[in-house]
Amino acid sequence: MARAWQRMLSGRRLDLLDPTPVDIEIEDIAHGLAFVARWNGQTKGDFAYSVAEHSLLVEEIFGRLNPKAPAKWRLVALLHDAPEYVIGDMISPVKSAVGPSYEELDKRLTAAIHIRFGLPAATPVQIKRQIKKADTFSAWMEATSIAGFTESEANKIFGKPDLSVIRDLNIRLRPPVEVRNDYTARHNELLGQI
Repeated sequence: MARAWQRMLSGRRLDLLDPTPVDIEIEDIAHGLAFVARWNGQTKGDFAYSVAEHSLLVEEIFGRLNPKAPAKWRLVALLHDAPEYVIGDMISPVKSAVGPSYEELDKRLTAAIHIRFGLPAATPVQIKRQIKKADTFSAWMEATSIAGFTESEANKIFGKPDLSVIRDLNIRLRPPVEVRNDYTARHNELLGQI
């Protein structure tokens, strides 16, 4: 049988087919996500736009859309793409081509990550919808700012976001180490509020 685990920089060995919460560390997640490029790296700028940077933005937008949301749901928003620290970021067309096996792997990893940080294994549908809305707002911003989409193209694909929610937000391209540190700090801040 082929190896189905990955060794992390923390020394943990994460079994992708049967992930356990004890093998998950925020430092591994933050490091991996800071080095995973969104849009398959097809973005403008001197640094790739990382999944960690995207996740920070999604959590911020989620908080603006849901100002009374408790810290645990904001943490779920921050961690919404956390499995990508080991499985990478696949653009939606690739996910469709891979089929349901990708979604199952993502669900198993998400459940283990949530349990590790004291969150419900499954996210309630209403919260998931709000995170998806924030994620879509972020994708629209990324598409129009750094991925070469016109606003009309982005509107067709992602829908036009409520510009009042994102008006003063910007897409930031930074060195991975800065993003990793900010992601870890935000995680710890939210975890401390739960």
